[in-house]
Amino acid sequence: MRTLIVGGSGFLGSELARQRSQAGHEVGATYLTRAGETADVEWLPLDVRRRESVDELISAFQPEAVINAAFRQTDWTTTATGAANVALAVSMAGGRLVHVSSDAVFSGAAIRYDETCVPDPISPYGAAKAAAETAVSAIAPAAVIARTSLIIGGGDSQHEALVRSLATGSARGVLFTDDVRCPVHVADLAAALLELAASGYRGVHHVAGADAVSRYELGLLIARRDGLDADRLPPGRRADTRLPGPIDVRLDCAMTQRRLQTELRGARQFLCDGRW
Repeated sequence: MRTLIVGGSGFLGSELARQRSQAGHEVGATYLTRAGETADVEWLPLDVRRRESVDELISAFQPEAVINAAFRQTDWTTTATGAANVALAVSMAGGRLVHVSSDAVFSGAAIRYDETCVPDPISPYGAAKAAAETAVSAIAPAAVIARTSLIIGGGDSQHEALVRSLATGSARGVLFTDDVRCPVHVADLAAALLELAASGYRGVHHVAGADAVSRYELGLLIARRDGLDADRLPPGRRADTRLPGPIDVRLDCAMTQRRLQTELRGARQFLCDGRW
């Protein structure tokens, strides 16, 4: 399958490109400022905010499947308008579309959310992601919208870097004990997205880890895996801050997991079983 990864130089995009390339598929991956390093991938510059550029690239590359992992938390145009631009281009050129969304589309009022739940964002980023979902579902109704949670890897994610910095004293801050998510391993997430791209499924799917853990518990698990002093991690409460966004959001992935061969492992498993 000829596959285009939009946002291919990011953390998730790089793993998607790596897995697709290793499986022997033709892969193109886009970047905004710097190409990725994965071999056997055609790296293509793209600003998803420019409708004409997106149309031209997808028309020229002619992908059979497009996975859109591009976003910027503080940039509505990239996250929302960019998603609409990609959906429009794919709908004109043909092919499968998998759009990566986020648990940030929810307020946390219900705590547990399955694929039928309607977004009710309370942060600018969540609103942009919800707008992107609306645009994608309207423009490309056969697309998959894949909501995920905190993405963890073999030491390369932002959260893992923060934990190392806090445990070694090179940064100040706290890890929230009341901020709960369902972290997913980047390799599991990428495999699941590629599986959905090759399937005939459509609509909203939840692709997150099996365990609901606080950011503090997640930090403890990462510190212990990496041989760091977990006692040095400072706890705190998000409820005591003015940070925008939900506190406790748990994605129910039961329907999606039944459709997938890829196991969506929980953080307590993938951070402790040696398969990072």
